[in-house]
Amino acid sequence: METVEMNSVSLKRPHSEDGVANADEVKRHKISEKSKTENDSGQSTETVTEQPDKSLLEDTKNEIIPNEESEEQEDEELEDSDEDGDPESFADMMKHGLTESDVGITKFVSSHKGFSGILKERYSDFVVHEIGKDGRVSHLDDFTVPVDDEDPSEETFTVLSDEDKQRLEELQLFKNKETSVAIEVVEDTKEKRTVIHQAVKSLFPGLETKTEDRDGKKYIIAYHAAGKKALASEFECHNPRKHSWPKSRGSYCHFVLYKENKDTMDAINVLSKFLRVKPNIFSYMGTKDKRAITVQEIAVLRITAQRLAHLNKCLMNFKLGNFSYKNHPLKLGELQGNHFTVVLRNITGTDDQIEQAMHSLREIGFINYYGMQRFGTTAVPTYQIGRAILQNNWNEVMDLILKPRPGAEKGYLVKCREEWAKTKDPAAALKKLPVKRCVEGQLLRGLLKYGMKNIISAFGIIPRNNRLMYIHSYQSYVWNNMVSKRIEEYGLRAVPGDLTLKGATAVHIEEGDVDNYTIHDVVMPLPGFDVIYPKHKIGEAYKEMLVADNLDINNMRHKIRDYSLSGAYRKIIIRPQNVNWEVVAYDDPRIPLFTTDLDKLEGKPLPVLPTDGKFRALKMEFSLPPSTYATMAIREVLKMDTSIKNQTQLNTTWLR
Repeated sequence: METVEMNSVSLKRPHSEDGVANADEVKRHKISEKSKTENDSGQSTETVTEQPDKSLLEDTKNEIIPNEESEEQEDEELEDSDEDGDPESFADMMKHGLTESDVGITKFVSSHKGFSGILKERYSDFVVHEIGKDGRVSHLDDFTVPVDDEDPSEETFTVLSDEDKQRLEELQLFKNKETSVAIEVVEDTKEKRTVIHQAVKSLFPGLETKTEDRDGKKYIIAYHAAGKKALASEFECHNPRKHSWPKSRGSYCHFVLYKENKDTMDAINVLSKFLRVKPNIFSYMGTKDKRAITVQEIAVLRITAQRLAHLNKCLMNFKLGNFSYKNHPLKLGELQGNHFTVVLRNITGTDDQIEQAMHSLREIGFINYYGMQRFGTTAVPTYQIGRAILQNNWNEVMDLILKPRPGAEKGYLVKCREEWAKTKDPAAALKKLPVKRCVEGQLLRGLLKYGMKNIISAFGIIPRNNRLMYIHSYQSYVWNNMVSKRIEEYGLRAVPGDLTLKGATAVHIEEGDVDNYTIHDVVMPLPGFDVIYPKHKIGEAYKEMLVADNLDINNMRHKIRDYSLSGAYRKIIIRPQNVNWEVVAYDDPRIPLFTTDLDKLEGKPLPVLPTDGKFRALKMEFSLPPSTYATMAIREVLKMDTSIKNQTQLNTTWLR
């Protein structure tokens, strides 16, 4: 087998007849993207670089947030808002971004000639179905709600006004000084009073109710029966009381979440706000990309299927279904992987090129690089911050996060950085920052609290997963570079000194056994204190790279335990499973080229496509294990740089 050096292939856009609309869509493209990080179990989301394009379904309606969360709502609105700017200025700003070669992504395994295509022209061109630990692919195909005699009536969910719900939530969570809430019974019947009693108790666990006469009117009085001290504990505030849930029913309601253009954590935050519960009562096996249609299993503690199903009436771009009750939550990393359905539009390759590319993907696979989203989207890559943490250079960590940087960023971040560079005053810089939950805001609050001489504690205010993202990014950077060197040096065959796994233990491949292994058996280490390295030139290359970064490969323990790297092993070549493909013709770029789970449930027919359309698209399906990037599989097919910088610059002509 032959390895091929990377060369960028021009990425072209179809010229839409609706040029004005497309220009408006481009202006609404998000400049910044969130960096993704793996969880502690090594599982990862599969995310794909966004194209400058507006979502066809906006999800701003109906996401009503209680008043006490107005600051959080403002943060979200600011984070989600788009800044107008012409396409050329965006492309110019992205000149400061990363390309694949900047993070060690330089090799291909196939020998076919690359061709261009549009990756994610619409988010609906990218569909992800989670594969559970039992190998079952998650699908939304049933809206039926399992019911029992103890479920409240449908009226329970509508009888309380938004104002009543607001007051009851504040009472439930002790957010005001009131000891009770009175709800007037407008239509005074026994049945109506019963429904209000049920609504309060089922929607606001921890509250009791009673009926009182006041000035000739009936009121339902909600109050804390057990007293404030008894219910103010962490457990009671987050969990319904035991007696409010039937013993015969599993404590966790499992359901399939179908979502469009929203990442998993954002979706859970929206669900928790509508249900008026804390997000931490939800569990899941893996986070999924935003710019896609994704289908995955979620579990939630002691929320009825009936109550969840009610959300289908008021949420846009979400659907919940396939409800069941079980006795266990879900755990991160329990999934087997994800199944992808991807459309690459306006492809230029010949039928022979496409066949060669897809056969190679199915038979050989692709290099298991960490994708571009692992390293951030600005001029300061996340791996540089990770390297500074490992070097124990905390002034550098602070500087890299807060200093001004060229490129695409929100205006308020630019002003915050300029203020920091001018004054080095955390309070002054924080005043320029309306979004306080971003990393910059969290670090500035930490500096305000602990002072400039205690950067370690200040940095510790940032959530743990975000902090670990930086050092994991550095590990990924080293791994990508070392794998490119390994493939350049030894090609696509196993050689003596390579590593392979025997169970969970890495062993070296010996000269006499080398014929028993293929490239698909070879693993490479992410640097750490609990891994071994190859016994050939690449083992030395690891040491040289870390020495150049002022790190000791033999001492990867950090004085702060969280930042000590144990290391891990990762296969260098991944061969996707269940690979299928089809080339289709189309005329209208806005028409979907396949049906989704929701389309099938709603009885929508298959799209009717012309036999001889103006454009051609490649529809491809494949399954990948956890912690692998679909972007890298698509890169292997197209032979195209997947960085935002490269794609934006290549599209500048079309964007005009």
